[in-house]
Amino acid sequence: MVQSIPARRVKLSDLKDMFGLQWNEAEDFFTEWFGGFPELTTEDLKALDRVKANYRYLLEYPIMESIVKMVVLSPLLDIAGFYAPPYRVTGETDVKVSAVDEGEVSQGSIDVLVIQKQFWVTVIEAKNSEFSLTKAIPQTLAYMLAEPQSSSPTFGMVTNGSEFLFLKITHDTPPEYGTSDVFSMWNRGNNLYSVVQILKHFGQLIA
Repeated sequence: MVQSIPARRVKLSDLKDMFGLQWNEAEDFFTEWFGGFPELTTEDLKALDRVKANYRYLLEYPIMESIVKMVVLSPLLDIAGFYAPPYRVTGETDVKVSAVDEGEVSQGSIDVLVIQKQFWVTVIEAKNSEFSLTKAIPQTLAYMLAEPQSSSPTFGMVTNGSEFLFLKITHDTPPEYGTSDVFSMWNRGNNLYSVVQILKHFGQLIA
């Protein structure tokens, strides 16, 4: 009998049991977020400063997921160039994840953006931005596993509006995943500079 698990309820232990997914902490596993990124223009920097200023202002009120996407995520993807050719962005995607050995299916819908079927962007579905990124990591990994690229890794980004975490999966046997450091609006300076540079770099990798 096939067991269905709502994707929103998937735990890391489920992915480990179903797929053998392993966390790889080695520095040389996820080097794509380290450096060697394209330079940002003066216009890019000014736009990112506005995004941070707008977000910090809105913190005076409860921040809904839709506001996070409109004020923060959409400008970042625009500056990174993902709304222009050759990229193709889809949203509101229903994904099923099948386990070969266990005969289980993890399924459900999530408000995500998928770029070239190799880059998954997930906004934590919450009433405000106070929820930890860890709440969305398992479900994001599950959706990334649903689009295996046998010869290429799959990348993802999880955000709650104020924090950003990048993910990488290699579709080996067993599959492995790694994470970046957390970039935060609360850090000094503007971490959005680094976030967009990493987005641009991923764009070059998947184009």
